[in-house]
Amino acid sequence: MAVAVKVYKKTAPNGKVTAYLSRRDFVDHITHTSPVDGVVVVDNDYLRGRRVYARVAVTYRYGREEDEVMGLHFSKEMEVVNTEVAPNVNTEELTDVQERLIKKLGGNAHAFTVTLPQTAPCSVTLESGDDTSAQPLGVTFDLRIYVADRKEENPHRRNSVSFAVRKVQFYTVQANIRQPQTLVSKGFTLSPGRLNMEVSLNREVFCHGQAVEAKLSINNCSKKTVKNIKAQVVQHMEVTMTNSHFSRVVSSLESREGCPITPGANFNKTFSLTPVASSNQKRFGIALDGRIKDQDANLASSTMAATGKNVNDALGIIVSYSLRVKLNCGAIGGELAADLPFKLMHPDPSTQRPPLRKTHSNDFEFEEFNRLRRGQSVLDD
Repeated sequence: MAVAVKVYKKTAPNGKVTAYLSRRDFVDHITHTSPVDGVVVVDNDYLRGRRVYARVAVTYRYGREEDEVMGLHFSKEMEVVNTEVAPNVNTEELTDVQERLIKKLGGNAHAFTVTLPQTAPCSVTLESGDDTSAQPLGVTFDLRIYVADRKEENPHRRNSVSFAVRKVQFYTVQANIRQPQTLVSKGFTLSPGRLNMEVSLNREVFCHGQAVEAKLSINNCSKKTVKNIKAQVVQHMEVTMTNSHFSRVVSSLESREGCPITPGANFNKTFSLTPVASSNQKRFGIALDGRIKDQDANLASSTMAATGKNVNDALGIIVSYSLRVKLNCGAIGGELAADLPFKLMHPDPSTQRPPLRKTHSNDFEFEEFNRLRRGQSVLDD
């Protein structure tokens, strides 16, 4: 039984240019970025010597649109790709879907491939806390296929098609997995002894939706009493455009199990926290992997860099996570806190399942691309 291949389709307002995409995500595998490929159909009589270009622009919005007054703008748009794609420019090997589309669409169909530079930032959307914001905060990408005499011309809406695309990072799980751990201690004024706490994780990288399991070991060699224990998963964000940092708690628990931990006592506990986007809806500043109104959007993945490069040199919004454990010793004793960094990522699907066998079916399921990913309407330019 042949399975129809899903293809995203959009036609220009004048009906002369139609583009088809087999996928909408630029996938960053840390060492390289997979391109977005497709097919554009345009009549040669309409071109009349003109060319078809593909342009990818990234919009970096770091402030709300409704707060822009007196010519002040809280966004910046940068063109990261502008390349000629038709006619007869693509010299790369065609994918199976491209070959079948060209066979189905005829002689006016031209295959194209668009590749992002490795330095392009990942797509991250910041939750605004309400539905009033016209434009989402964060980093978004727009792929536009247009007809022009030269690529420096501004694309005209009449003879161009625009797709909302993303750049996402996938992580290949390695055999040698580091197990993060930290040991902290605290002394007290006018009181002998120290309170010691060790926190460890069974691995460094967790997939979205997985529980973050941690082991906690407390050795109370002080004269103080631990009244309760609080654990949190904290999402840290750095907005490089404004050089600002802020954090949000995305999962937490508070426990009195084994408490009070009296002087001279030891306590061991294993607990788990599951950071998910569904429990952080409508919370301002939460970073998501995709659009705000996505039904199945997840928390933003940790920003990772290739070996030999510093993640702090990345552009856009840099995201990281840490497990924070606090011991409450009362109003006078204060708190003992430990932060243990870890990574939250998507697993690379190419390493999770065997490659699909090549099929010779010409059945396609065309999705008219008048909507953004997972349900949000595209606003006309």
